[in-house]
Amino acid sequence: MNRPMNRRGSAHQPVWLRVTHWINVIAVTLMVMSGWRIYNASPIFDFEFPDAVTLGGWLGGAIQWHFAAMWLLAINGVFYLTCGVVTGRLRRQMFPLRIRELWTDFTAALTGRLKHENDGRYNAVQKAAYLFVIADLILIVLSGLVVFKPVQFPLLRTLMGDFDNARIVHFVAMAALVGFVVVHVVMALLVPRTVVAMIRGH
Repeated sequence: MNRPMNRRGSAHQPVWLRVTHWINVIAVTLMVMSGWRIYNASPIFDFEFPDAVTLGGWLGGAIQWHFAAMWLLAINGVFYLTCGVVTGRLRRQMFPLRIRELWTDFTAALTGRLKHENDGRYNAVQKAAYLFVIADLILIVLSGLVVFKPVQFPLLRTLMGDFDNARIVHFVAMAALVGFVVVHVVMALLVPRTVVAMIRGH
């Protein structure tokens, strides 16, 4: 069943999608800022994040914020995926994803010729980006569990190499998420009606 369109071709955004989207915004913001404070307590690389962009004030406070946001993100993510599967929206919007279409849309995006005439259907670049961020968020949660409870999750720890490697995986996945968010925000600002649709529903 196709999603309802208005006369300009903009699709109705269901309530569950809008709610989970904005909850994700809050959860990811809290997780990243508190995560940067935790990172500063024991840096992996030769740099630290400015205190002004971190959350928690100290290691214990940052950990409390981080795991509160983690539960919010995980529960919200499960709810989003469940709704997406049950309603069929995940299948309709994300698949099929064809390599040729992805390459065509990607080159069009690089040259500023990617069109946004119909907000109701994702182009191949959007499909790939959203599938990537879903997988990335899952990886963030799994690697975070290893960092938090390495003894209780021996299989996950083994799959990621060891505790130190799990920290690196967690950091890289976080960096990829931040990169996605930056691109996502820029693209949304370039097509502001998509922001309106995510607030008003159409």
